[in-house]
Amino acid sequence: MARTPRLPGKPRLPGTSGWSTRDIPALDGRTAVVTGANGGIGLATARELAAHGARVVLACRSEARGAAAKDRLSGEVPGARLEVRRLDLADLGSVREFAATLPYDRLDLLDLLVNNAGVMALPYGTTADGFETQFGVNHLGHFALTGLLLPALLAARGARVVAVSSPAHLMGNVDLRDLNSERRYRRWTAYARSKSANLLFVHELARRLAARDADVVAAAAHPGYADTGLQAAGPRMAGSRTGERLAHLANRVFAQPATAGALPVLYAATAPGVRPDSFTGPALLNWRGAPAPAWRAPWTLDDRASALLWDASARLTGVHYEALR
Repeated sequence: MARTPRLPGKPRLPGTSGWSTRDIPALDGRTAVVTGANGGIGLATARELAAHGARVVLACRSEARGAAAKDRLSGEVPGARLEVRRLDLADLGSVREFAATLPYDRLDLLDLLVNNAGVMALPYGTTADGFETQFGVNHLGHFALTGLLLPALLAARGARVVAVSSPAHLMGNVDLRDLNSERRYRRWTAYARSKSANLLFVHELARRLAARDADVVAAAAHPGYADTGLQAAGPRMAGSRTGERLAHLANRVFAQPATAGALPVLYAATAPGVRPDSFTGPALLNWRGAPAPAWRAPWTLDDRASALLWDASARLTGVHYEALR
């Protein structure tokens, strides 16, 4: 498959050596939406964006947990401009309501959307709209959200969309013939496919933005192996106390903290010179360290596959990105 020359899949990242939160530029006057901002990578990302002056909308499935996160961040970042809004990515009705009622300070401009929320390796289940849960939450919910918020992103100057993927995408390509894993469900394969879908989505969004010459950068990042709490959710839902304990033990021994895992996301969201369709992760073996170019499966750069997934996603969600037509 031919690839778009303007959007190289493995761009160099300028100035990443030792990059830290100290290098985040001033974000005063900017508005950011962070999904899943009540914990883990989302909470750490929201904290740094707020600390550098951004107004941050904490988009959380649980308003109670979102309110607790807001209280915590308000104590840690005096003067932080924070707002909690309910967003359930497993329910397209909730996604539409969030997008329709989200207020902005600057004539409906949105500068940054961080598609962070996700689920990992859950037992089989379906969303409110009947989609397999991991595909529905990790990909379709964010696909719909981005499309509905795109007019506000296009209206801003230098806006960005950041999708949080995972090195686990290397374990599985999207099966366009079985997007909802109806033929056979394996929880880790379904997770890997949803993370490949994140990267295919960024690839296609970047291509379509470039074709429109839009001033919006679509990029992806991953946190490496970070202690976010996601690892124990699957075993807990499956009723495996042993699996849950092992997940917590592995996190204590091997994982880096969520604050470190958030660095590649923050780099993709704020650093100057981030290229469209870039993929940023920790420098050391995709595991930990300063932000650096991340390994990426070749199938996530397939123009035909990304276009087919895009069309299928638009059909399934009813969100057709009219602003890019």
